[in-house]
Amino acid sequence: MYASMEALQAECLNCHKCRLADTRKNLVFGVGNPQASLLFVGEGPGEQEDLQGEPFVGPSGQLLDKLLAAIALERKDVYIANIVKCRPPRNRDPQDDEQDLCIQWLREQTRLIRPQMIVCLGRVAALRLISPDFRVTRQHGQFVQKGGIWMMGTFHPAALLRNASNKPAAFDDFLAIREKLMELDPNYRPF
Repeated sequence: MYASMEALQAECLNCHKCRLADTRKNLVFGVGNPQASLLFVGEGPGEQEDLQGEPFVGPSGQLLDKLLAAIALERKDVYIANIVKCRPPRNRDPQDDEQDLCIQWLREQTRLIRPQMIVCLGRVAALRLISPDFRVTRQHGQFVQKGGIWMMGTFHPAALLRNASNKPAAFDDFLAIREKLMELDPNYRPF
């Protein structure tokens, strides 16, 4: 257990437990408010994230920022992390063994943040955190409670860029996030 996010990040920087560390340019630890009520979790960094060391900074990050703005939030209001902290080659899905070795970092981030809600961005994160048989196209926007934390899976922003027909459903998911956050966090006032 770590006393602070800074101590956790410093230790994570030294991680070489899996092969992803061998090819990374930067560790992509996470960004945002370390006391956030809302934690977003993606699968892993892409090329731009690996270059800049921050999650969701490419085109999918710009879309995520727009979805956040639609519910009166900014990056500084939430925390954004990934299942794995290093970029998988050619942006492939992180493999099970890579996730197994890296998930401890996300668990510790979650312990330190103590969010009231976790939103899984995409299939990989939802499979890992919500249910091993999660189907984004059927179960997106549905809340479940695990370990005292409300969880929801929604479409990954990169998937929305590839298939714009799912954008209205994703927008509805973010409206549901807004409603749930209004229930959970007395400081959140979107209007």
